[in-house]
Amino acid sequence: MFFIQNDMIFNFCGAEINYKLIKGYSDKTLVFLHGWGRSSEDFEKFEDVFSDFNILTIDFPPFGKSKFNHERFSVFSYVNIVIGLCEHLGISSADFLGHSFGGRICILLSAIKPSLVHKCIYVDSAGMKPKRRIGYHYKVFKYKLCKKLGKNAQGGSRDYRALSPEMRSLFNNIVNTHLEAFAKEIVCPSLIVWGEEDKETPLYMAKRLNRLISDSELVVLKNAGHFSFLDCPLAFSSIVLNFLKEK
Repeated sequence: MFFIQNDMIFNFCGAEINYKLIKGYSDKTLVFLHGWGRSSEDFEKFEDVFSDFNILTIDFPPFGKSKFNHERFSVFSYVNIVIGLCEHLGISSADFLGHSFGGRICILLSAIKPSLVHKCIYVDSAGMKPKRRIGYHYKVFKYKLCKKLGKNAQGGSRDYRALSPEMRSLFNNIVNTHLEAFAKEIVCPSLIVWGEEDKETPLYMAKRLNRLISDSELVVLKNAGHFSFLDCPLAFSSIVLNFLKEK
């Protein structure tokens, strides 16, 4: 029998963090961390697949059902959200799976709080220093935020600048925080899953992350892009389950 806590709220430094906890008979917990501009809904189709685990999904603010009203957030604030929520729920050790921005948080979490991370899966993860300039990331971010606000990505740029200066500052902080030094400190068993055709975080980033994390394995999914877990859900699920079941 499963016990589901849905649309629960955890308050953190002025932000309301929406989360869902599915508890079964297992003493193992798997935490899903979504990408920037996305939400925990990305992982709903995998809840049955990983039913051998207690499952925790989080909406990072200001996305999903979480509310963001803090002007001085940084990338490390998101790490502290995860640590604080796990402490609140009595989770002392868990497996973590992060996609894109969620992978960035997983890198920091594994390096800063290794006692919390049993195993970690990085899916098309951000965090490695890109070869392209920040202007590219700025355009992607602006598009996603304007879409969330219901505005045209091009015509809404003036409103974007006027309404969310803290978000521009936060985004600059995030994309300029490169995590190679943190990745070198990771000691937990790590699985790196990447879409061969990923354009947002290209394959060279996966190979670099693989070199930096000593106990890591890289699996590349063909015919998959930045959302490799959604492009190839069956292969992805099988690979991750096998990794998590290994002792």
